[in-house]
Parts: sequence; structure tokens; C-alpha cells
Amino acid sequence: MDATPTRVQNPWGPRTPYAPGTPWPPRTDLHLAPGIAEDQVDRWVPAASVLHSNGDAMDIAVRQGRIVGVRGRAGDRVNRGRLGPKDLYGWQANASPDRLTRPLIRDDGTLRPCDWDTAMARITDRSRALLEERGPGAFGFYTSGQLLLEEYYTLAVLARAGIGTHHLDGNTRLCTATAAEALKESFGCDGQPGSYEDFDHADTIALFGHNMAATQTVLWSRVLDRLAGTAPPRLLCVDPRVTPVARRAEVHLAPRPGTNVALLNALLHEVIRRDRVDRDWIDAHTVGYEELAAAVEPYTPRRSAGICDVPAAGIEHAGELLADAERLLSTVLQGVYQSHQATAAAVQVNNLHLIRGMLGRPGCGLLQMNGQPSAENTRECGADGDLPGFRNWQNDTHVEELARLWNVPPDRIPHFGPPTHALQIFRYAEQGSIRLLWISGTNPAVSLPELARIRSVLAQERLFTVVQDLFLTETAQLADVVLPAAAWGEKTGVLTNADRTVHLVEKAVEPPGEARSDLDIFLDYAARMDFRDQDGGPLVPWHDPRSAFAAWQKCSAGRPCDYTGITYERLREGGIQWPCTPDRPDGTPRLYGDGISFAHPDVCETYGKDLVTGAGVDVTEYRSLNPDGKAVLKAAEYLPPHEDVTPEHPLQLITGRTVYHFHTRTKTGRVPELNDAAPDVWAELSPEEAARQGLSDGDLIEVRTPRGAVRARLRTVAMRDGTVFLPFHYGYWDTPGGHRPEGDGAGRAANEATVTDWDPVSKQPLFKTCAARVVLVARRDSLAQRTSTPAGSRT
Repeated sequence: MDATPTRVQNPWGPRTPYAPGTPWPPRTDLHLAPGIAEDQVDRWVPAASVLHSNGDAMDIAVRQGRIVGVRGRAGDRVNRGRLGPKDLYGWQANASPDRLTRPLIRDDGTLRPCDWDTAMARITDRSRALLEERGPGAFGFYTSGQLLLEEYYTLAVLARAGIGTHHLDGNTRLCTATAAEALKESFGCDGQPGSYEDFDHADTIALFGHNMAATQTVLWSRVLDRLAGTAPPRLLCVDPRVTPVARRAEVHLAPRPGTNVALLNALLHEVIRRDRVDRDWIDAHTVGYEELAAAVEPYTPRRSAGICDVPAAGIEHAGELLADAERLLSTVLQGVYQSHQATAAAVQVNNLHLIRGMLGRPGCGLLQMNGQPSAENTRECGADGDLPGFRNWQNDTHVEELARLWNVPPDRIPHFGPPTHALQIFRYAEQGSIRLLWISGTNPAVSLPELARIRSVLAQERLFTVVQDLFLTETAQLADVVLPAAAWGEKTGVLTNADRTVHLVEKAVEPPGEARSDLDIFLDYAARMDFRDQDGGPLVPWHDPRSAFAAWQKCSAGRPCDYTGITYERLREGGIQWPCTPDRPDGTPRLYGDGISFAHPDVCETYGKDLVTGAGVDVTEYRSLNPDGKAVLKAAEYLPPHEDVTPEHPLQLITGRTVYHFHTRTKTGRVPELNDAAPDVWAELSPEEAARQGLSDGDLIEVRTPRGAVRARLRTVAMRDGTVFLPFHYGYWDTPGGHRPEGDGAGRAANEATVTDWDPVSKQPLFKTCAARVVLVARRDSLAQRTSTPAGSRT
């Protein structure tokens, strides 16, 4: 089926209805450059999506050394041939004329082109000087959720055992840190319990803060096809906006932002009150049930309705859905992860499944979703603040395992305290203890909170900043050295999606100019720094993606994320879910079918944290609580948000995504179909709220918080009163197809206004709890009207 412009209007494509318990029918989506027919394609190269976390498998069309299109892989377990708008059109960004093709160095305040030797010499000279003068704590590394596994693992080794720094994290801290932490708190280890195949079997699907229609369009297509078939599942949606998901739900709850814990406690209360708990499963596989039941007992629907500002009858109806489900599937995303009490709320979703015994069986799935295509790899490889292979930094045996693997003394691997999270890394840079910050594949000058502060940090003269990326982003414009990186389709490696499915992405074309893969850049740095193991051999002995993958297999062996049964050759046939070992060569669709596997004190990735303070639990306390390694049912009391509304700032600002863009539009803003669908930032209010504020649809307004302001056109849409929404994708400076807003004094990036605050457990920033106000800048009728935006972009 050829993709046409209607896929912008209808991101989910036509329906292929199917019944529960049957396979999802295939549908092959295709988009080729104008004038190119399928029979004119020279070769098709296997790949998977790099613009969202679904992991859609596809083939890249190559003609005369150029990428000319993509085609969905109908035999793959994840997408069965379907592709979303970002999949279908996003490849065009590779050929954007403003790609970085040569390294840049800053001389006399200006970035100037140079050769690789000059750029790398400047980095290594500064690195050696800092190591001698200040030690490894002067280095910070901040990476992405869009690189490949082999690159993350190499970065983790050179940062932790080469430099020896504690300061390594990814922008996954902004989108999936709470997913990882919630899984660790409940199950002792990261790793999604569920599988996308559970959508084929579930009779009830609950989406908590997850606008799947915008963030995982192909997965939403799967849900729509179930809804169109016989015996459709019942849907519960928790979201303050009336999204496409909410419009299809049997129950839609739109709680006041920041009150998720109160709502989830009420849902647990209702399941327990109705006596729909599986006591045999609870007794066999969990600890902490009596404490949980006592903690949620006061959270009646009436009490929580008063906190959350939703009808008590709606909470009761939602509790009925969850209690009556025979095959419950739950998904969680940013509406929970980026809000107040993020980990505490996500853990309560885990608790719903644990008390109902709904794990490890078809249709009984739990997916603490990811936001980025390879966020799972960041976490597995230790490039996000954890140790590689889901090892526990508090467990000396785990550290010794890594030391033997890397052939270094254990004390060379920093493990004296919890690894440094991203916002703390930037705070250390602000304070001056970090003097070299290496940023790879991400754009914090748009994506981090309170951007005026972040720009001031990056602009410091004493901070030496290295940026490797595809384009001269807002962040790269502030760097001291800019390294041109190869894009997706220009390098080889694997990426793992949100349900543990590993895909191979092969090099289809050469990168432009002198651009290099992130792996080659990291290997070059390690070689120039002459990092050595304790026998004098190279610390990083691998030299290409395949040998890096082999090294990772050794690191993952025997750990929950075991890759030892996966090969590049097998991945060419389709995605495989880890753990995959020689004795389980087909992978593992669901975790915990035979009980809790990874929570034993000798195996677990963490001993847990207090859900209110974030204080760590020590091994003695954990062994006392959970000597047999069962799942932990952790209760949480609702606490009010740190920043609440005031007479001066009477609204709550929440940020989010649109279906057509990914992160800061570094790539999607350069794709005509995607940019034209959503070319500029907008703000949303409910019609009733807009009327109270004296505003009308199309007015130019400013959304102001104590930290900054964003200027945007107003859209009145169905959503809860008292809330204003901004998409976070739009940068401060121009990008192709973008422009500065009218007037002066306000930016177009939502994070001009967001607060520097984070969840105490996961350290994930809270982008959905700001107090704000809106003011009129100009009436719609007084402004020249822009090209209208397709209705689909309102997702």
C-alpha cells in the first residue's frame, strides 16, 4: 500500500479488524521518493524506526547510493508491516542540505571548520589536562536515547573505566527514567514484563498518561484494529486532555495534574474492596500486601475525587473495569513519568497487576513505556546512570564482575555512591566542578527545563563543551567542538524497543562528507586517550559494530538482559525479544510467567528507594524485607505538588508531544510533510477556560511562569479546565520551516517556562506541574492568518 498525503491526515492508516487470540493481520506500508517505483530500487536494507519507541521494522530503499524510501516489514512481530508518519517520511532528513559534514572548533568566539585530527586533538588535549589538574570528576557525558547499543556500551566503558567518572547519563532521564525506576522498585530489576502481543489477547486495556495515538501510532493502529474486530477490549484512559485515546475509551478520567497517586490509590482501593485480588498469587510471589491494602484503604472514590477533581462515579467505573478484567494490559508514559510523584504513581500501576496476578500470561501485560527508540539500550548498557547489564552499583560482586570483564581493578569503576543524574550533571557544570561536558545526539538547549538557565550553563567560558550531532542545533551553536555524526541508515548496530524487541539497523548509505558514526568517534577518542586495562592492553579492544556487539554479549551473559542467543544474522530475519540465550533461541515474549526472576538480593539491580524521599535502601534492609526475591508491593501516600497555582499564576502548564514531530524537531522539522503538518508551536485551553480568560481560538497569547514565557497561537480544544498545554518540540532559534514568533520577549520553546524540579526517586524532570498564566498579545483578527494545520496534528 503506497503512502499518500492522507497519512498525514490519518496517521493510523486503514483498519484490518481482528478477533482476540488471533494474529494481527499484516499490512505493508510503503513510501518512496517521487518518481521512484519499487522495481527501480537497487536494494532493500533492514532497519527499524529511530523516531519513536515502538521499534517499527522496515526496509530502507536505496537507489544509486541514496535513500529513496522505506517499506514496512510484514513478517516482523512488532508492526506487521505498518509504518507511522515519522517512519514514512522522516528518512528525508538524512539528505537535508544543512547536515554537518566537517568538524567545527571555536576560535575567537566563532565556530570554524577543521579536520578531524585538529578537532580530536583539541578534545584530547583538554581531557588530559583536566585529568591531571582536576581528576575524573571534571568530566560529564550526556547522551541520547537514539544511538545504537554498540555505541552506548562503548561510551559506558570509556566513561566509567577509561575516564573513571560518575557523571554519565542520557536524555532518557527526561522520558523513561521513571519507567526503569518503577520496574526496579517492584521487580528488583529493569525490563518490561509485557509484550506487544498482549494487545492481541487483552480484554481490558488501561492507558495511564499515555497518548498512544500520538507517540506510538502503529501500536495505536493495533488497538484500533482490535476495537474494530469482534469482542473488542474495554479501554480506560487517564489523561487531562481529550486525546484520540480518550475519545475511544469506555472510561476517561482527566485528573488534575499532579494527583496521579491519589487516583491510583483509589483504583487499588476499589479492586481490593471488590475482592478481586489473587491471594494465592500474591502469597507466592509478593511481599508487602497488607501494608499496601492498609495504605489505600482511606482513598475512597469520594476522597480521591476531591483531590483529583474527577467524578467519584468515574473512579468507581474505572475500578470496575480493572476488577472485572480477565486479561488486563496496562501502559504508562509521560503523563505519569513527567508529573508529580512520578515513580510512586508508576509503581501503583505495577501494584494493580501484582495484586490481580496479571503477569506472564497472554493479554496480562504491563508496559512501562519508553519515549525513545533505543532508550532500553541506554539503560541496559549503563549509559543512563546504571551499571551495564542491569548490575547493582551497591553490590560489590556485580562491580567485580564488570572489573573482570573489562580487566581493570574494581576501584577503577566509580561505585562510591549513586550515579549522577542529568540535571545534577548540569548543576555541577553550572557550579564549576564539571569542566568538560560531552553531549552526543541530544539537544538540551531545547529539551531541558528552565532554558535560560541551561543556555547560561552551556555558554560558560570555563566549561568545555563537545557536541556530536547531525545538525548545528541550538546546543551545538554553544559548543567548543562540534563533531559531525552519521545518521540512522548510515551506520550499523542494534536498537531495542519498548517491549524488549531487538532489531538490526544496517548501514544503507555512506554518511555525508566527513561525518562518522558515534561508535567510530568514541573508539577514536578511546584510542587517542590510550585507555589501557591492567595488563597494558587496550581498554576498548573492539573496532567495529559486530565486535562491539560481541563484547556486549559477554557483558549481558547471565544477566536479565541476556543477548547471548542473538546474532546479526538472526536479526536480519526479524526482531527478537531478550532475554535470548542458546537454550532459548526464540527469545522471551513475557517476563515472570514462572514467578519473579530478578529480585533476589544477589541478583537485583537495586535494593530500592523510599518513594517519598528517594533515600536508598541498603542491602541489609532489603534482605530482611525480601530474602526470597519476590516482587515488592510498595505503597505511597499522596502529597501535594511542590508548585501549585496562585492568584498570579492560576493555571497548570503541561507539556507534551504531537504525532508529527520527535523531540526538538532536529530531524522532523526538516521533513516537508511533517513540518507542514505542524510548523509552529501552539497552546491549548478548553473553550470554557479560554472564555474565562477573555481569549478566542487563534489569538496570539503568551504562556507565562515565574521562569519564562512562550508565545503561541491559541487552540481551544476539549481538555480539563485550569490547564494549558504546550508541545515541547519547538526550538528557540529558527529551523528549516520554522520562524521566530511575532514580537519580542518570549520564546517558542515550551521549556522556557518549565521548572527545574525532579522526582525524588527517578530524578526525572517534572514537565507537567508548573503554575502558569496566559495573557493576550494580539487578537486573531488583527494578525495575518497562516496556513491552516491539519486536524490530525491536534493529537
